[in-house]
Amino acid sequence: MKFLDEAKVYVRSGDGGNGCVAFRREKFIEFGGPSGGNGGRGGDVVIEAVSGLNTLIDYRYQQHFKAQKGENGMGKDRHGASGKPVVLKVPVGTQVFDEDRETLIHDFTKLGEKFVLAEGGNGGFGNAHFKSATNRAPRNANPGQLGEERWIWLRLKLIADAGLVGLPNAGKSTFLAAVSAARPKIADYPFTTLHPQLGVVNADGREFVLADIPGLIEGAHEGAGLGDRFLGHVERCRVLLHLVDATTEHAGKAYKTVRHELEAYGGALADKIEIVALNKIDAVDADTLRKQKDRLRRAAKKTPLLLSGVTGNGVKEALHKLADAIGEKPVTDKAKESTTSVAEAEPWDNVPTPTTSQG
Repeated sequence: MKFLDEAKVYVRSGDGGNGCVAFRREKFIEFGGPSGGNGGRGGDVVIEAVSGLNTLIDYRYQQHFKAQKGENGMGKDRHGASGKPVVLKVPVGTQVFDEDRETLIHDFTKLGEKFVLAEGGNGGFGNAHFKSATNRAPRNANPGQLGEERWIWLRLKLIADAGLVGLPNAGKSTFLAAVSAARPKIADYPFTTLHPQLGVVNADGREFVLADIPGLIEGAHEGAGLGDRFLGHVERCRVLLHLVDATTEHAGKAYKTVRHELEAYGGALADKIEIVALNKIDAVDADTLRKQKDRLRRAAKKTPLLLSGVTGNGVKEALHKLADAIGEKPVTDKAKESTTSVAEAEPWDNVPTPTTSQG
């Protein structure tokens, strides 16, 4: 299954059925009378947040959804049946935007949440509806009302309690694999991770969901590398764990590069609680580690944690700090369940397919 976090969809609710003009013509009924039934109501377009989904890939292969039209009324006072609604199933965390991609229509943050996106048209009245004391034989009926149609954008923002940020090859995927059951691809080249990954972390009985997104490089907000299109997946996090590679040339500059991209992106990411950690401490000598720690402390204006996702040094301390920042109640219900890694990424058509991979 591919990972898709954005899709453009056309929806149309059903038209209402037409009312019917008919008269009773039974034998021995002297004057008969109007007997045209009402038309049925058109089906609605409903969006529902369901479990078991973590991608919008279903909307890569079908972009048009039309609800059923209401049936027309019939003679003998028979009303038309209502049209069946069409239900679009999306993962929790999906946002629905208007065609302009800026107007937010609805944000699905709870499992089982439903939203009527387009209401079906009302059915028309048959001529029996217009019968009165002064109009004994009406010969008019109403047509059914037209349904609604619109283009919408679906955008998925994965719900996680904590998020990992950093440059490519900062060791984010290794850290996620070390603390959860997620098994992201890990390699010794930049851009290994091409898509977000989720893992459930247990820190002394407190569970929370940790998200790993593709690394950022300088100019990501302008589209460099994979750009910042995956930063939306950590917008809902309460805390960010900023990993800095101890083997990089200058830990302070690496930290500032990512911070600049977070500030340029917006979405209040730069204002979130941030825990800074110097990763891969097992790969440098003591003198280099001391210099990198001092550089990172001056840049971040706080003392960084020292850890290694490979050896496990400092990992428990980092998890405890994340759990304390999240609090007793996690943001997501998935912390109560088992969450596995998100499927292999395949960008939406409007986004150029990357030629490199990320980690």
